[in-house]
Amino acid sequence: MGIRADPSRLEAILEVTRSLAQPFELAPLLERIVEAARSVLEADRGTVFLYDAATDELVSLVGTGLEATRIPAGRGIAGACVRERSIVNVADAYADPRFNPDVDRATGYRTRDVLAVPLVGHEGALVGVLQLLNRRDGPFDSGDEAVARALAAQCAVAVQRVRLTEQLVATARMRRELALARRIQIGILPRDVRAPAGYDVGGVSYPAEETGGDTFDVMPTPDNGLILLLGDATGHGLGPALSVTQVRSMLRVAVRLGADFDRTFVRINDQLAADLAADRFVTAFVGLLDPRRHVVRFHSAGQGPLLVHRQADGESERLEPTTFPLGLMAQPVEPPHGEIELRPGDILALVTDGILEQENEAGEPFGVERVEALIADHRGASMVALAERLVAASREFAGAAKQDDDVTILLLRRSPGGGSH
Repeated sequence: MGIRADPSRLEAILEVTRSLAQPFELAPLLERIVEAARSVLEADRGTVFLYDAATDELVSLVGTGLEATRIPAGRGIAGACVRERSIVNVADAYADPRFNPDVDRATGYRTRDVLAVPLVGHEGALVGVLQLLNRRDGPFDSGDEAVARALAAQCAVAVQRVRLTEQLVATARMRRELALARRIQIGILPRDVRAPAGYDVGGVSYPAEETGGDTFDVMPTPDNGLILLLGDATGHGLGPALSVTQVRSMLRVAVRLGADFDRTFVRINDQLAADLAADRFVTAFVGLLDPRRHVVRFHSAGQGPLLVHRQADGESERLEPTTFPLGLMAQPVEPPHGEIELRPGDILALVTDGILEQENEAGEPFGVERVEALIADHRGASMVALAERLVAASREFAGAAKQDDDVTILLLRRSPGGGSH
């Protein structure tokens, strides 16, 4: 018996098709599909299983008398429907080895006959399975299969449409949230920092995505010193952005409370070790400028090389990190700090991998040597202008190559006149 032989069924399918074209959220849509299928095919119960390609599972979000469940896509009668991409019609469920009676035993229900119909959408994409139980007037027949096939085609398209709409809405929401996060992240970067007399400081930061895993900060201390921070969390995006923001926040609180510089570094590391996932860490430079002695006391947690341009001979020194990255493990003892003496005209340059490893179209990295040469050539510019020149040079070097990593630069120069003593 075909669909054309029963005008009432044809009219019912057309009515379902019209109703499924209306706007729905996913859960109400699935409920509408189940009720429509039960009504048209005179079934006692129905379930829609959606296919989760990531886990190769069938997920039941709605079903008559059932709670949401997940089952392997190859199991049971619904699994056979998935594997074969065709209708499975079982007249006696308990006589079929594919049938799993556990649900019946748990609910007290007795399944007699089963009709499972694949939901196949646009371009042959598997959407899920519509499964119906216990036709009121006996087992499902070939006419029921034809009706179910026509109904399933409309249901699959409706589910795909709703999923696509939800994805578009979620994407738009995420973009708005990321744009807000970017504004917040950029908003907390230091502006118009007052460096101690005889010093100039400047920095820039450009994320590779909406939000970045890099940050820098400059904080004056009560005794006219200056705290310098450059941080680079693994990866880029929202998660790393939160990690480096946490470092900055903890450091700022410590500075306001007048905490010991070295002890603060250890406590920040230990807190990150407790908070971050095992595969996450932050490379960071944390320095304290003493403008009377013209010395930067520092800890470099995996951040390097640290560049010091010497005005006297035009050469550049490269200093290595003093300890491992923040958050890898708790510090068993207080690590040794480093010290950099800044003579008149000297520049301390802190740059993240986004500059050093930026490749051009031939795959050649920008490299430390180009950074050193640009600093030597433009050492008379303000530190903000020099930082922007370094970024512009790396972009010119990259050409059409993509910026794959966040770019952050922090520069500190002692004035050529020698500064105060």
